[in-house]
Amino acid sequence: MEQDQKHIKIADRVSTRLKLKQLRLLVAIAHHKSILHAARELNMSQPAATKLLKDLEVDFGVQLFERTNRGVNATTYGETLVRHGKLVLAQISHAAQELDDLGAGSGGRVVVGTLLAASAVLLPMTIEQVQRQRPNVSIAVKDGTNDILMPLLRAGDVDLVVGRLPEYRHREELVQEALFDEQVLVLARPGHPLCRKAEITFLDLAAYKWIMPPPETTLRRQMDNEFLDRGFEPPVNPLESISFLTNKALLMSTDMLGVAPYHVIQHEIGRGDIAALPLDLKMASSPVGVTHRREGGLSPAAAAFLAQLRITAAGLQPGPA
Repeated sequence: MEQDQKHIKIADRVSTRLKLKQLRLLVAIAHHKSILHAARELNMSQPAATKLLKDLEVDFGVQLFERTNRGVNATTYGETLVRHGKLVLAQISHAAQELDDLGAGSGGRVVVGTLLAASAVLLPMTIEQVQRQRPNVSIAVKDGTNDILMPLLRAGDVDLVVGRLPEYRHREELVQEALFDEQVLVLARPGHPLCRKAEITFLDLAAYKWIMPPPETTLRRQMDNEFLDRGFEPPVNPLESISFLTNKALLMSTDMLGVAPYHVIQHEIGRGDIAALPLDLKMASSPVGVTHRREGGLSPAAAAFLAQLRITAAGLQPGPA
C-alpha cells in the first residue's frame, strides 16, 4: 500500500510539474556530461540550467546527476528519467512530423540503424524507392552492431534497425520481424589453396587466419558454434572487423578466410574478386529483418520506410544457386 502511494505521488509530480524544457535539459546534460554545454545547446545561462535541474531534483526527491572530475554523470534515477525523456521527445517529434505530413503529404524524417547484412543491398534499394516515392523525406543512416544500435532504438534516437536478427529476441518493448533468410558464406581469394580442394573440412579451415565480426554479433556467435559443434576450437585471435572495404582488401591480398552474408559480397563474387568456399554450414541461412519499438508506433515516414523494406526484401534471393 505504501509503495502504491509513493508511485501515485511520483506519477502526479511527472504529470503536473515536469516540463518539456526540463526534459530537453536532462537529455542534453546526459549527452554532453556538462551543465555548461547543455545550457549552451538550449540557449540558456549555466545558472538558469543549474536551477532548473535543482528544482527537478527537489520535486522528485532524488539526485539525478553527480559531479565528478570528468564531468557530470547521471545517477540511476537520472538514467531512468533521461531514457523516458528521450522517448517522450521522440514522440513529440513524431507528432510534429505527422502534422507536417498531413499538410505536405510526403515530408518527415527517418533514422535507420543498419547492421552488415542490410547495408549492401536491402537498405540502399529501399532508400532509393522511398526517396523516389517521398522526395521530401529526410533519411539518416547509422551503422553499427546490435549492442550499439538497440540502445539507440529503445531510447528513441533510431526509428528502425535493419539487419541480421539477434538470436535472443524476447524483448517485450521491441517488435522484430523477419524479412527473408539469407545464406552465409565462407570467403577466400580466388587463388586460395582451399579453392583447389574438392572437399573442405573444418580441420582445413583451422589452419588459416580469419577475419571475423566482433564477439557481440549474432554472426560471430553462430560461426563460433559451427566450429564447436564439430569438435574444433573457433579461430584463435581472429581479426575482428565489420569494415567491408578492409575485409575485402585483406581477403583479396592474403590467405585469410572470412565470413559474410551473401548480399554483402554478391557483386565481388560475381566479378571474381572473392570466392565462396563450398562448405556445408549448419546455419547456412539466417533471418534478416527489422526491429522497431513496440510502444508509440512509427511516424508516417518510418511506417512508409518499413512498408518499402518488406517489398524490397520480398524480391531478394537468399543466396547463390
